[in-house]
Amino acid sequence: MALMNGPEFAAGETCKGGSSIHAIIGEPQSSATLFCFSFFPQISHSATCECLSNRKYYPSVFRTIASDYHQSRALAYIVKYFGWSWVGAVNSDNDYGNYGMAIFLNITKEEGICVEYSVKFQRTETEKLKIVVNTIKNGTAKVIVAFLTSFEMNNLLDQLSIQNVTGLQVIGVEAWITASSMITPNSFRVLGGSLGFAVKKINIQGFADYVLKAFWETAFPCSQIEKNSSQTELSSSRYQDLLVLKNYNEDVPEQRYASNVYKAVYAVAHSLHSLFKCKENEGCKNNFTIQPQQVVEALKNVNFTAKMGDRVWFDSTGATVAQYEVVNWQQDSDGSIQFKPVGYYDASLPPDQSFVLNTENIIWAGGKLEKPRSVCSESCPPGTRKAAQKGRPVCCYDCIPCAEGEISNETGNLQPLSV
Repeated sequence: MALMNGPEFAAGETCKGGSSIHAIIGEPQSSATLFCFSFFPQISHSATCECLSNRKYYPSVFRTIASDYHQSRALAYIVKYFGWSWVGAVNSDNDYGNYGMAIFLNITKEEGICVEYSVKFQRTETEKLKIVVNTIKNGTAKVIVAFLTSFEMNNLLDQLSIQNVTGLQVIGVEAWITASSMITPNSFRVLGGSLGFAVKKINIQGFADYVLKAFWETAFPCSQIEKNSSQTELSSSRYQDLLVLKNYNEDVPEQRYASNVYKAVYAVAHSLHSLFKCKENEGCKNNFTIQPQQVVEALKNVNFTAKMGDRVWFDSTGATVAQYEVVNWQQDSDGSIQFKPVGYYDASLPPDQSFVLNTENIIWAGGKLEKPRSVCSESCPPGTRKAAQKGRPVCCYDCIPCAEGEISNETGNLQPLSV
């Protein structure tokens, strides 16, 4: 409240918007937003819920990340691509999970994919989580689509580990698929071979140097101090094993959302630049007070190319174009878990080029090299036909012999031919 109205905000007062702040960058979560002020521009770097695309309710919300409308569709496409017609689904019982799963389920119907079960839970629902795990454990689907936040995914992982549920091919979302919190001693046993969509890595020039310098100066001050006393030297000697890693920066690219924060900052800067009519070598001409709604309108017209090469602009819903990296949980020879890129999804490209997978580089669930099968019923052999199982999805059927005078000479025939 103080941020958007100034430091003096007495009890019982209404939102006045008297602050000199021009925009807020955040919140990171879809269900933890600061939308009291519908007129106040807010740019999130990681809130992906499709619910935020409703401009009637969120007219001043922008995102330097795509809406889950695209991720949910991409999840259905990857399931169809690998021929999995029988899947399980679990989601967080909040706006993020419910909206994302609803879109996924609608697309599966269109694509002829059957969902054995669709279950959900909240992070505080311990008993419901146990029911969800039992549903997964007793199901026959070998592929599970997990539209969960990292918090709920950690809870699910713990329970799956306790009940020794392994060998399932898990398909994940950007909220957890590359989250460092997911890497535990038991996680690979359950989630090894997982596939999912991640925010793509982008190298921001100078970012690694900035992050590492700040980290070492804060965590290990002695690494920057001249050894002019025996006490300092003794203090520093405690960290000798760590100081050899001072120039290690391979983990920095995993800060995937940093580039979205970078874009958000520059989007606001470009908006103010245009409002103040700033020109190179001439300065800014306007000295009037900028109102929040003016910044909102300016953000709608933002269109620039960031230093890392990405074009930044907002669509009619306030989001950016969908660009994901497909990653695969693999284990290196030293036992460390790596998020290996095996493809991409880019909605800005033509349909025949937007979704690419390198299947030969994928390690599947259980460390296997062969893609798992997940069907309710196997294809009917020649000489038989499909017969629907009453009360079950169309993917579940029996194979019965063709009647006299009929023949099916192809595997999977629904209706035989008369002879």
